[in-house]
Amino acid sequence: MTTTSTNKNNSHELHQLRAEVKRLVKNWRSLLDIMPIMVLCIRNDKVIEYLNQSAQKAFGNVRGQTCAKALCNNNCQNQCPMNMPANSRDTIEARIADMHVECTTVPFAGYNGDNLTMVLLRDISKRKQQENELKSFNENIDHILRLKIDELKESETLRNKLAREVNLLKQKVEIKQNNGGIIGSSRKIRELLDTIQQVASTDAIVLITGESGTGKELVADLVRRNSQRHDKIFLKVNCSAINENLLESDLFGYEKGAFTGAAMRTKGKFEIADGGTIFLDEIGDISPRMQSALLRILQSGELIRVGGSTPIKVDVRIIAATNVDLAKAVEEGTFRLDLYYRLNIIRISIPPLRERKEDIMELTTHFVKKYRQVFNKQIDFLPHRIIDLLLQHDWPGNVRELDNVIQRTVLMSKSNMITEDDIIFENVTDTTSNRSSLVDYIANSPNKSLKDIMSALERDLLSHVLRENKGNVVEAAKQLAVGKTAFYDKLKRHGLSPKSLKKKL
Repeated sequence: MTTTSTNKNNSHELHQLRAEVKRLVKNWRSLLDIMPIMVLCIRNDKVIEYLNQSAQKAFGNVRGQTCAKALCNNNCQNQCPMNMPANSRDTIEARIADMHVECTTVPFAGYNGDNLTMVLLRDISKRKQQENELKSFNENIDHILRLKIDELKESETLRNKLAREVNLLKQKVEIKQNNGGIIGSSRKIRELLDTIQQVASTDAIVLITGESGTGKELVADLVRRNSQRHDKIFLKVNCSAINENLLESDLFGYEKGAFTGAAMRTKGKFEIADGGTIFLDEIGDISPRMQSALLRILQSGELIRVGGSTPIKVDVRIIAATNVDLAKAVEEGTFRLDLYYRLNIIRISIPPLRERKEDIMELTTHFVKKYRQVFNKQIDFLPHRIIDLLLQHDWPGNVRELDNVIQRTVLMSKSNMITEDDIIFENVTDTTSNRSSLVDYIANSPNKSLKDIMSALERDLLSHVLRENKGNVVEAAKQLAVGKTAFYDKLKRHGLSPKSLKKKL
């Protein structure tokens, strides 16, 4: 009885355990079936033991098939979940049956004691599609941006090129239209303006040559106005109008105590004009000592103040002008050859008025308008015979002489029309008689050196001009285009007194 009762009890307990296992399995499968994640149980031999409802919808009822055949069409990838280590809990991305999935594998033992691998698959195809679309969009955006950037760079390059061309054209138009007082449309003037336009934008030294009265200062102004330093300081120095010692201290400055009256350190014009431009007019008249000092600046960009010893660096563009034939001066030994080469990098030669007489009409009209307004005259008619008279004149004083003649003519005119009686030319304009007189002067000066002849000639010329101007130094200096200070120095050197000449008149 006891054994039978025990067997019955054991059978009942076993029945209950099986019922419990079935219940747990049923509950476990019900739980897995309602999960949106695809769940597969795969045996060690790669045969699919179980699929939940989500997996069956994706792959069909492939229970009993190998995962390679059912899921990968026998084309297993390196990232196959079944290739992962048994203890790995990492989530990987893989492509299964044309589906992008996230895979997680979990090893566990089945209720029959089997070693199984639970594979959890999450469909991320839509997310992958969105990621690919976003990536493609970003790549397209990057490509479009690169194209736009390249287009912008090309446009910027084109804009810069066009801007340079526009600036160049504007500069040419400005020089043509606003030529700083250089009046004329002759071929020589057009060539002059073209040369100015070519050299103005550089920092190269410019040497302006031409006879007195041709307008060298106007050319210097125009070069500077169209240069890169147009908004910087611009200083003008007439080298012949300042005493040599004063010129050196004026240009290079001086240290305190360098000479009597030097109470404090003072900058010269080169230091003041640092970064700008300096115009050295009548450069051919400077002394050998000044030539040496100027050469130092041209070679090294350095100067030394009077009474000092420390070189000072300066950045100054130099524009020089002269009516002296510097090449001839070099041959005669009065001008340094090395300085001549330094100055003669870019030369602008201004033609004399007698070589561009086609501009006389335009110049005359300009001066008449100018002085008509200055003197409040109502001159509105310029007869052809007046123009013919002006064209016949040789104009040794060039544009300055024409300016003076028209100024005097407008001032003295008694009607609204200029007549021949109003036109008065300078006596010194007869070049033929002047040349003959000069030959006679030299012939009457035997056994005299060139220096003595030139000195005597200069003395007589100063006396003559002073007498013509009734002892008026300002007018005499203006007529000879010499600074008042330099004129007084020349008078003192020759022992001439304006007061004595006035008494004799």
